[in-house]
Parts: sequence; structure tokens; C-alpha cells
Amino acid sequence: MSGNEPNPAATMARATPEPQPRPAKAADGKRVDHARSAKQFLNAPEHAKSHDTRVWAMRTKRDKQAHTIEEWEELRQLASDIKTHTLTHLDTYLEQFEANAKANGIHVHWAKDGAEHNRIIHEIFTDHGVKSVIKAKSMLMEECGFRHYMDGVGIEIVETDLGERIQQLDGEDPSHIVVPPVHKMRSDVARLFADKLGSDPENDDAHYLAGAQRDATRPLILDADAGMTGANFAVAETGGFVVCTNEGNADLSANVPNLHVASIGIEKLVPRVEDMGVFIRLLSRSALGSPITQYTSHFRGPKQGGEMHVVLVDNGRSKRLGMEKFWSSLKCIRCGACMNTCPVYRRSGGLSYGATYAGPLGLILNPTFDAHRYSNLPFASTLNGSCTNVCPVKINIHEQIFGWRQVLAENGHLPWTKKTGLAAAGKVLASPKGYRAAIKTTNSALKHLPRWAIYNRMNAWGEGREMPSPPDNGTFHDWYKRHRLNRDGASRNTPEN
Repeated sequence: MSGNEPNPAATMARATPEPQPRPAKAADGKRVDHARSAKQFLNAPEHAKSHDTRVWAMRTKRDKQAHTIEEWEELRQLASDIKTHTLTHLDTYLEQFEANAKANGIHVHWAKDGAEHNRIIHEIFTDHGVKSVIKAKSMLMEECGFRHYMDGVGIEIVETDLGERIQQLDGEDPSHIVVPPVHKMRSDVARLFADKLGSDPENDDAHYLAGAQRDATRPLILDADAGMTGANFAVAETGGFVVCTNEGNADLSANVPNLHVASIGIEKLVPRVEDMGVFIRLLSRSALGSPITQYTSHFRGPKQGGEMHVVLVDNGRSKRLGMEKFWSSLKCIRCGACMNTCPVYRRSGGLSYGATYAGPLGLILNPTFDAHRYSNLPFASTLNGSCTNVCPVKINIHEQIFGWRQVLAENGHLPWTKKTGLAAAGKVLASPKGYRAAIKTTNSALKHLPRWAIYNRMNAWGEGREMPSPPDNGTFHDWYKRHRLNRDGASRNTPEN
């Protein structure tokens, strides 16, 4: 049976499949409303359950892999230390990388932001008469709006990663930095491919769908004028860079055409080749719970008869490096482990964040690009610290989320409703007497008010869960005064404080 023939045993006909949820997009200049988009995702229960299950499965596989390595915590600390050293000497290592890359025959360019990155690559393509490009997955290029820019100048960009290709065909951004279409169900992909590739809409077998995409994309790969990749790591010692994939699509993008262009964020530097032994062991285990990626490709220079360009991109990274509370976010190796463990991300879907980076990572990166637009995102967290616990380079993610809440509040980026609510809560919480009085009043109200008075638009908590029943024997403070204070010989008339 060839890859495109329907598999009757795997075909799952659905008379009325649940429609794929489409989060609302914020208009330019407007705040992203994560809560609203998350609610739309949760209103599709099959998708929400599937997303939670898949993402949590990656977290549990990560834990199993971590437990097989006795020195796992030592590796995390070593990776964090290497990144700290590199970032605190970044200028030196960038110059070393540039010199060694040029010695290897690579053309090196510098881009201060996304717009310059796009213009530089457009100029390279224009000089070479490029009309079609095959591209491996790159969050940096997503960050720079590269594909949309190229669409505007008439150059066709074809994603070669299966997940990215799914999202490209559907006109959506990635919802996860490792598994771009993780929010989709197989039935969604079957309908999409039937519309775009002419495959069987009733056959949602994963092997069949992958085969359909492969058959449609391979001719585009063979005819492309240029290939593009990102980089997981760039090595200052050699002037080379490393790309990790599970499909080998980066190798096709880099080697089939004669022109290879790589976009690399300046934070991707590591000093030496031997450092790869640390990061490669951590990357795939943290991302997918697999021992290693299928392809770990080292690029040191252009192939024979070919040409290679590297574009080193800042795009706010230098500014972030100067932020005392937030610079360590530059250590990130884009594994997605923080997303896989986050209870908010797992239930709200990545597209609800309205930005290139979703989940806990997005909460600490996106405000550096536009504090006003992404001012709601740092509040999309329970601050449980699980993201920090699984981060392979030990970024203090939950502390940075809390830090961004403080910065956004101090700089007037909170919406009026949140600002007013937090101000009122602050006054109550600052006064022990006021707090205890408020608790008693609330407990009394919960016992006697009709349900409609409690569960309405004003009670966001009640939209998804029941309010807790107030205790019959009073508050903890009441209990403490009755039992502990009297037992210790303290007076019943101890002043409130």
C-alpha cells in the first residue's frame, strides 16, 4: 500500500466533527485578551481535552527520561552556568563566531531588528534571482514576520517541517514552539489536507496524512531556488551552528538548493563544541521526552559549489540583556518544557496568547517586544513554579512572571478594571482588621445570597467552578484565637494587629 492510499481500518468517518476553535485576534495596538481567547478554546471540549492530554504526555515522558540520567540536575546546572558565562561575555563570543564563520567561507550579516533581518535576506534573494524557498522551522523567523514579508514581495516560502506546513496551509501561527499544530485534532488536519492537497477528508490516519503532505511537498523542495534554516546553537569556537530536527527537513533545506541562509539569534551562542554534549542531552529529553533528536546536524560552511549566509539577529535581545530581572530569559534553548507543564497553557491553547511565544516563556518574552499589547499575559499564570522546575537551563520563570506584573503595574500598562481591582484588594490585604471583616462578610453572603446573585458576570471564578463552601466554625483566625492563644495563656482581648 502506498503512502496515499486510504487505510480502511484507520478511516474514522465523523458525521458532525467538532469545529476547530479559532481564537480572537487583537487588533494592532490593542491588548491581547488571553482570557477571551482561552474561553473560546475551552468551548471546544474535544479539542481542549486532546490538547491537555497530548501536552501533558510530553511532560510525563520528560520526567521519565530525566530519571534515567543520574546526573540530570548537574547537567541543568552546568547548562545554566555555560549560558550565564556566554551571555556575560557575549560581545567576545559573537566576534569570535563571526571571524571563524568567515574563515569557513560563510557570509555573515548583522540585523538589529526583524525588519532589517527581512530586508537583508530579501537583498540576498534578489541578487540570486530567488523566487521559491524551502524553509525549516524557526521561531526567530516567526518573530520577525519573515514569511509574511516574503509573501508581500512575491517570493514563495514553503515550510518543510510537517507541523509548520500544517499551520502554513491553515493560515495560522504555531501554537507550540516544538509541536506547532498541537492544538489540532487529526480530523482537522484531514479536512485541511483534503481542501489544500486533495487527500481523502475521511481518512485521518497519521501515516496517510504525513504521506499526503510528503508527496505534495517533495517536488517543491526539489525545485526550490534557496533553502533556509534557523539554529538551535551556534558555536563560537568553530563558526558553525547546529540544527536539531526529527524529520531531517533542515538537512533538505540546507543541502538541496545551492544557496543556504541561516537566521540565528545572538543568544544562541555557546563557546565550544564540547558544550554540545551538555545541551544535546537536555534538549530533546526536555522537549518531547525522547533521548535525542533524530537528526543533529552540524553546519560549518557552504557545500561544494554552494553559498552560505548567516544573519545574526538582535531584535531586542541586547535590550533584554540589560534588564536586571529578566536577562536570564536569554538562556532559553526553546525546548517547550515550560509549556508542557503549565496548567494554563495546557488548557487554553497556544494561539490564545496572540504572540509568537506562548505559555510561560511567552509571558516573560512578549512584554519585552510590546509591553502594552502583551500586558495581560503575565497574569495568565498561577505562579506554581512548575515551569522553573522543568527548565533545562534553570531560568527562574515564575519569578520573572511575577516581576513583569510589578513592572507593568508600575508603568501604567494595566487595564482599568484590573488596576481598580488590584488597588481595592491591596487596601483590604494591607489591613488585618479590614481583611478579617471582609472574609466574615463574604462567608455570610455566600451562605444566604441566592445563586443568581453569586454566579454572574461579575464573578469570573464562578464561570468555571463552584465557589467553596464557607466553614461552619468560622475562619482560621477565629479558631486560632479560641484554641492557640488561650492555650498559650494569651488574653482574649489581645489587640488586633
